[in-house]
This record gives sequence, C-alpha cells and structure tokens, in this order.
Amino acid sequence: MPLPDLSEATIALRVDAADWREAIRAAGALLTQTGATDEAYTQRMIDVVEEFGAYVVIAPGLALAHARPGADVHQDSLVVATLTEPVRFGHPHNDPVSVVLGLAVTTAESHVGWVAEIANVFNDPTAIPRLAAAADADEVRAVFRAELLGHGGPA
Repeated sequence: MPLPDLSEATIALRVDAADWREAIRAAGALLTQTGATDEAYTQRMIDVVEEFGAYVVIAPGLALAHARPGADVHQDSLVVATLTEPVRFGHPHNDPVSVVLGLAVTTAESHVGWVAEIANVFNDPTAIPRLAAAADADEVRAVFRAELLGHGGPA
C-alpha cells in the first residue's frame, strides 16, 4: 500500500509546541483541517500516549502519532509536522522529538500497510534530520520520494 502524496495542507513546518501534547495537536489539526478526521481523533491520539506511554516515538527524533480506526476517521491520511524546538515524549532512547507524523487509517489493514511503508522511509538515518531541517513542503516530499525509490539522498 503506497503512502499518499503529501499535499501542502498535510505539512506544517516549524510548529511551536510547548510539549508532546501540543506536538500531537499540531499533527491532529492537519488531519482535521484536511477532512481526514474529526477533532476527537486528536484527543484519541493523545489518549494512546497517556495510556501506553511514548511507544509512538519510533526512532530518534520521530514520533508516529496515531490511534485505532474509528468513526472519527473519514479517510486514510498521513501528515507531517516539524517542530521549531524538539519536545520530550518520555521515551528513554528516542527523545527529544523534532518530527511528528500523524497517521489516520480507516482499517487495520491500512494501518499495517502504511506503517510498513513508513518504516521503509526511515531506514535511512538521515531522513529524520532532513525532515526536521526542511524549509518547505517540497523538501519534505523529496525525503519521502527518495526513500521510497531507494535513493536515500536528497532528490
């Protein structure tokens, strides 16, 4: 299952967030503004971290905010928010986080497929720093395209 193309509306760069909850809210706002989810989904993403801890911090500097499919998810979507200043989620090894991906899926199958594709993108350890430093949406899209095409470097 290929990842979706990232539109301008699915990318927010240099977001100010005082803590991990605000960082997740930034990603949730993108999901809501694009019609992929209701606002309730953002709270569910926060609830997941409060209940299960910082496991959403899947690599140094990278969080994959998500919750289970539900009535508040209208379409599969992936969004990217980079932070002006990294925030701590409480992960013992991968804090602080500077890039938050927001994932909303309508089915468990979509979840598995997209998480596998996301893992491919971040096989290259330079992908996260490149995203964190991205100056515009084209640079964000280039990281995803390069990694999916196996180039590993800037496109």
